[in-house]
Amino acid sequence: MLRPVITCQPVLSPVILLGQAPGIHEAKVMQPFGWTAGKTLFQWFSSIGLAEAQFRERVYMAAVCRCFPGKNQKGSGDRVPSAEEISNCASWLDVELQLMQPHLLILVGKLAIQQFLSARKLEEVVGRVHQRQLAEKTVDLLPLPHPSGLSTWPHTEPGKTLLRQALQTLQEHPIWQQLVHAELKAG
Repeated sequence: MLRPVITCQPVLSPVILLGQAPGIHEAKVMQPFGWTAGKTLFQWFSSIGLAEAQFRERVYMAAVCRCFPGKNQKGSGDRVPSAEEISNCASWLDVELQLMQPHLLILVGKLAIQQFLSARKLEEVVGRVHQRQLAEKTVDLLPLPHPSGLSTWPHTEPGKTLLRQALQTLQEHPIWQQLVHAELKAG
């Protein structure tokens, strides 16, 4: 694992987006989801009413692991953080949840999803809202697949349909509606 990636200003928000870990390019561009996967992710959010700039202004973004874990030994993609690395970073997320008291947690990718939901396959959880007690509060969890170009899941069935369903569910969520309407008022 390489040193922590420090990125952009924190945002006080009722929504937290939780990813796996920063990629190698996030340190250069100084923002989470600042490279190829981010382009896809922000296309998804733009399609339901919130462009990238507004999303970054209105949603707190965090990661299960705070450091770039390094490249996969096979050479394709980033290495999945180890259980020890996840454990070493867990206190950061715990504190963020305590401080932010989110109403909605958007879980991006299997690693983020596995921190809160037990599922062997994405199709077991993507496409609907789940509720969990976090920081002594009921929080809505909305899982999304990882937008990595290496993943075929969002482009094949049932992933394609479940992603569309998840985005529609997110678009209709009252907290998302507040973010979109705040954007319209500000613009």
